[in-house]
Amino acid sequence: MSDAAINWFKTDLRSHQFTLYEHFKVHELFDAETYGDYFAHLSREDCDAVLEQCYRFCNEVTGPLNGVADRRGCKLEDGQVTTPDGYKDAWDQLYAIGLPNFQIGLEAGGFQGPTSVGVVLGEMQGGANVAFTMYPGLTHGSMELIEHFGLEKDKKLFVEPMINGRFAGTMCLSEPQAGSDVGALTTKAVKIDGNKYKISGTKCWISGGDQDMSENIIHLVLARVEGAPEGTKGISLFIVPKYRVNDDGSVGDSNDVITASIEHKLGINSSTTAVLSFGENDGCEGFLVGDTENVGMKQMFHMMNGARIAVGVQGLAVAATAYQNALAYARDRKQGSSVKAFKDPNAKRVSIIEHSDVRRMLMEMKSKVDGMRALCTYLSVHQDKATALDAKGDHDSAVYHRGQVDLLTPIVKAYCSDQGFRVCETAIQVYGGAGFVQDNPVEQYLRDAKIFSIYEGTNHIQALDLVVRKLRHRDGKDLNDFVEGLTEFVAKYSNDPACGEEIKLLAEAGREIQEAGTTIIQYMMTGKLDQLTLCASPFLEAMSHVTVAYLLLDAAMVAEAARTQDDDQSQEEFDFYAGKVMAAKFYVNFILPQAFAASKAIKSGDRSALDVPDAGFSSAW
Repeated sequence: MSDAAINWFKTDLRSHQFTLYEHFKVHELFDAETYGDYFAHLSREDCDAVLEQCYRFCNEVTGPLNGVADRRGCKLEDGQVTTPDGYKDAWDQLYAIGLPNFQIGLEAGGFQGPTSVGVVLGEMQGGANVAFTMYPGLTHGSMELIEHFGLEKDKKLFVEPMINGRFAGTMCLSEPQAGSDVGALTTKAVKIDGNKYKISGTKCWISGGDQDMSENIIHLVLARVEGAPEGTKGISLFIVPKYRVNDDGSVGDSNDVITASIEHKLGINSSTTAVLSFGENDGCEGFLVGDTENVGMKQMFHMMNGARIAVGVQGLAVAATAYQNALAYARDRKQGSSVKAFKDPNAKRVSIIEHSDVRRMLMEMKSKVDGMRALCTYLSVHQDKATALDAKGDHDSAVYHRGQVDLLTPIVKAYCSDQGFRVCETAIQVYGGAGFVQDNPVEQYLRDAKIFSIYEGTNHIQALDLVVRKLRHRDGKDLNDFVEGLTEFVAKYSNDPACGEEIKLLAEAGREIQEAGTTIIQYMMTGKLDQLTLCASPFLEAMSHVTVAYLLLDAAMVAEAARTQDDDQSQEEFDFYAGKVMAAKFYVNFILPQAFAASKAIKSGDRSALDVPDAGFSSAW
């Protein structure tokens, strides 16, 4: 395949508008009387203008770079990483138009826009070039953490350059011997004076660990201060710049942060994944975040939760463009005759979208993409309402919305990352052999998507977070609030002529996962922790399917009302709404039954995976 720049990025702008404004009514956030002043400076027109600007940027700048940058990858020469041609210019353009600052507060120079609109911005940018978006994404998270927890002198030194793109940012948790088991880290911090410490150790799997686009890179590094407790209770968080920063904000000498190597990976090849050595020459200085030691994990989780939601959006982003490309191919590719003419030897060839199994695959992809988009937006609307109501002083109402964010975060991360990969796999199947080669983009989408279920906490960690923490949070109030919303929906629409039967099936699935949840809690209460951890991932998957089915059916009710009440509606609009209704019905009948199977497995108490002897897996060693 040639290295010509081709923009394969595709997105459904009409679907974005439906999800934001018809389904979740995001524009209501701008009503000061209801939600206070936090978003009242905005209008739907303001947000749409930013979305249009983002769409142009993706099509004109990062989209065309995606394929060629994947094939070139990042290079490490003489201790410095170089990114693919065009990335430095893309970085500069991105910050010139201010897209990374859409959600940053007005006082800091941002747009103070809703995270729900940010989901669409993230979906478009990730769909155009997910590897590139990791650099500004990590920078935003790092900056936000310093702004939230850092000392004033450190905020003044680091935050503004990270907002304007002079400095980039990373998060440094993993070490060769300590991946998910962060408490086993060995990176050390020795106090010099004030909040300045000497840092020494090695970090691996550092996304954006080095690059040539920004003037400096600000690493957030987890380390253990001398004499601190073992495990996660003794971990502190430090601001460690690649180059020292002078008091006037200018960049100084090297801070003894060395890029030892970069990984050669399955996907996201134009995103640096680095092994970083801190203090190899005893000259690395870092600044404690805040003024308290041993609270690094709490601080890092402030960033981690946002990163987990962002990974869910990444899964949605790559899945959405993979689906749109597969759909375009299915409409164009002619192969075979219609099954309706199977007896006619002279039947003309038809586009493969007319074949039943291709339509099944396309509808599976559509329903999952629509479901992921609804799920990410649903969580983000709760987040926006919590932020706005807190600012208004209505803290009791904010607690409800924040609880829903907490409950849904592991579901968004795990479901969207898992299903994003599976949608890409299905997209390749639609293409057939043409999807397996680099002449078409879907093989890259598949490779890029695999990492999503692994980084920012593997999906099993998300499942444990759900069953051990989130189900019991506030004595189960967050889960009860979610169930109440689903129950009210079922009561309102169970006799709907379009989707009533599917809504009754949703209610049945909801009862099923409640039973499975009770079983999970029994395993916990009776000390069967191995059984609980065995069943955590199936439970998360089952709850994800129920949640997505609920949101798709909720969207279907909005779409059904729109397509049956507007006599002047165009055929195009009628068909669009029909697609929303059909996607919900398909998901409930073809995909939701997986929740029943998972629940049955959980309740069975089967221990075969636990009790099989190690040699029983295979006699080969």
